[in-house]
Amino acid sequence: MSLVTLSPEVAEAKANGAPIVALESTIITHGMPFPQNVQVARKVEETIRAKGATPATIAVIDGTLFVGLTDEQLDQLAQAETVAKLSRADLAVCMSKGLTGATTVAATMIAANLAGIDVFATGGIGGVHKGAEDTFDVSADLSELAQTSVTVVAAGAKAILDIPKTLEVLETNGVPVIGYQQDSFPAFWSSHSPLDAPLRMNSPTRIARAHILRGQMGISGGQLIANPIPVADEIPSDVMDPVIAQATSEAAAQGIAGKEVTPFLLARIFELTDGRSLTANIALVLNNARLAAQIASEITKLKAQSANST
Repeated sequence: MSLVTLSPEVAEAKANGAPIVALESTIITHGMPFPQNVQVARKVEETIRAKGATPATIAVIDGTLFVGLTDEQLDQLAQAETVAKLSRADLAVCMSKGLTGATTVAATMIAANLAGIDVFATGGIGGVHKGAEDTFDVSADLSELAQTSVTVVAAGAKAILDIPKTLEVLETNGVPVIGYQQDSFPAFWSSHSPLDAPLRMNSPTRIARAHILRGQMGISGGQLIANPIPVADEIPSDVMDPVIAQATSEAAAQGIAGKEVTPFLLARIFELTDGRSLTANIALVLNNARLAAQIASEITKLKAQSANST
């Protein structure tokens, strides 16, 4: 019995050896209200199709792990209530209980790998939370990148996190962190940060070659492609840093901790920026989708060339 159920569109792409890009679903269930959430989800999917690849939005619906959602399923998920937020720890539990859940970066990587999908586009990865030296609050996304062989395109890590510690954990776990066409590590809503990206690549083809070589060498884990938000869409760091500091201070003052921190911070930052943070978030997701489709297409070409030469 297959552990994943492919949508008709994804099944056709798999049968034809066409490029596919995985997409998470927490942006639909936990990121925006209806109907904006489903409108953005469809726009991201259309962006991938326009670049010649097939989108595969991933979610658990009534216990079934779907790789690729139909229009009806997207609508169902966008309007569903009490949707679980799934990571490595609870993905199988949700499925076994017949529940509905949206996939985080870690869970999406697992499902994509099960379906044989090489590339995943998201907004920003999770990482080491500020104060983690006391709370030990570190996202499972980091350990997933160390063990699951999927190339993840993101605008860096979420800027509310402790980015230097996040980069240190990624380095310790042997995850290639590759800045796309710049040396600075992007800061999610901002295209640049004071931190350097450990590696740099300037073309989807080279990223695709590195992905394939890692597999050929038997190196476990994925690649993190740090793709900066377009400058025209960014909120500069000198504007965002005080906003993030204020929201973080308010969270601490109100005793907000654990899983409640991120949603509180994102909601408060949305308020403090008069909605600009969400507009920038949508722009960076679309930008990541475009690059992910290009990388997926290059991986497909390289695999076909290798198969034809043997």
